[in-house]
This record gives sequence, structure tokens and C-alpha cells, in this order.
Amino acid sequence: MLFTQDRKRLRDMFCKSWAKSKQDAELEPLEKQIVSLLHDHPEYHALLEKPDSAIDKDYTPEHGEMNPFLHLSLHLALREQVGTDRPKGIASVTRSLLLKHQDGHTVEHIMMEKLAENLWEAQSLGRTPDEMAYLEQLKHLI
Repeated sequence: MLFTQDRKRLRDMFCKSWAKSKQDAELEPLEKQIVSLLHDHPEYHALLEKPDSAIDKDYTPEHGEMNPFLHLSLHLALREQVGTDRPKGIASVTRSLLLKHQDGHTVEHIMMEKLAENLWEAQSLGRTPDEMAYLEQLKHLI
């Protein structure tokens, strides 16, 4: 369900996962991951509690806005990459960055910048992301 091109469904999943957690309802594994991530982002709680206004909103850098759903999705994508060690070696890079910075959330944010750049470049060039170039960019952060 998370891996969808439907922006509304993706955003709805974040809002519903947060609502279920507030009601102490049983969560699916992916919902647990989302809620765990949301605990690290209290700045998004109020937004997620008003899904009618959050789900359809366009967040544009031109208006100085960061897209909270993109931000959260990048966290989840990065955690998936590290958990599966794909690209091969990203888990090792993450461990090295954790030793350097001593804070997992900070490390994720540093790595997410490179992930976002890599995805943006691939999309703008109409090609698949270059995993090896991405991994090399991450290694330079150590």
C-alpha cells in the first residue's frame, strides 16, 4: 500500500496510522514503522490530525514549504535501504556515520539529502537512480 503513485492514498496512510496510534488501536507492521518515525517528528502531529487539509495540499519550495509527506517517505525509504543493505554497503556507511555523529535521526537527515538529490537527478534525466553513485556520495559523508 505504501508504494503507490497515488499521492492521496500515501498521505492518507500516514494520517490514519497516526490516528490509530492515538486511539491505541492495533497497528500493522508498516503502520508501526510510520508511527515510530512520527514520534521523531512532533512538528507534524498537528498536520496529521487534520487530514482534510493536509492530504490535498500542495507543498512547494517556491512558497518556502517542505513537503512533510515527502520528508517522512524519504525516512522510510532510507530505513528500508539500510535494513536490506541495498545498495550493498549502505548499512556499513550508516554504522560509520552513526559513530561519527552519535545520533540516528541526524544521520538519517544527512543521508536523506543525498537520497533526495539522487532521486531528483534520476527523475529529471528520465533514468533510474544510479545506486553506485549514490553510495559513493554517502561514503564521502564519513
